[in-house]
Amino acid sequence: MSRWVSQATVEKRYAQIEKRIEQACERTGRSKEEVKIVAVTKYVDTPAIGEILEAGLGHIGENRIQDALPKYEAYRDQAIWHYIGHLQTNKVKDVVGRFTYIHSLDRLSLAEEIEKRASMMDIVVSCFLQINISGEKTKYGLHPDDVLAFVKETSNMKHIRIAGLMTMAPYTDNQEEVRYVFRGLREWQERLKELHLPHVTVEELSMGMSGDYEVAIEEGATFVRLGSVLVEPEEVEA
Repeated sequence: MSRWVSQATVEKRYAQIEKRIEQACERTGRSKEEVKIVAVTKYVDTPAIGEILEAGLGHIGENRIQDALPKYEAYRDQAIWHYIGHLQTNKVKDVVGRFTYIHSLDRLSLAEEIEKRASMMDIVVSCFLQINISGEKTKYGLHPDDVLAFVKETSNMKHIRIAGLMTMAPYTDNQEEVRYVFRGLREWQERLKELHLPHVTVEELSMGMSGDYEVAIEEGATFVRLGSVLVEPEEVEA
């Protein structure tokens, strides 16, 4: 099975997506420059990362550390790396120091392990607090009722910066059905900013994927995580 995508194909898809991003921004009076694409590269093998980078994409997202490490080692300084999957505490040692952003901070034990590792390396890790706005049992993330207490606790950790918030919407063919999820995350961003807590900047919103990124942008997304619509492997004749 092919796990390859060419630069030309990515460039074509990228141009189409950029146009749709521009239109979404125009509908809400935003600048297209406010929105950054994270290319979710779990679909492709290491050599394809070079094609994606050559196409002009600079943010790479991975959700499994065992798949991400070979890609990171091959292209480490050529991209900004995002860890976007559920992170087990025993994998933190492999993520901290490599990934610029962790999108899936969702429990205190994970925060404590990130703080411990980052302290040892004398670095500050930019994390996105994952909130389960939709309430789906199949999705990770903090319950909204637990957000305030969690943020107040992590604000005391000097090596973690809550750079933003992240959520995942239910899968649907109708983007309008999940608008409330993205709007809910933006409302949390506004609420947390008002607290002026140390190490809690929440300037970013990581929300929207291949099927719903346009409505996410309309609701304030600054990072959209795009996989299949952007870097799905090409069909290769045998």
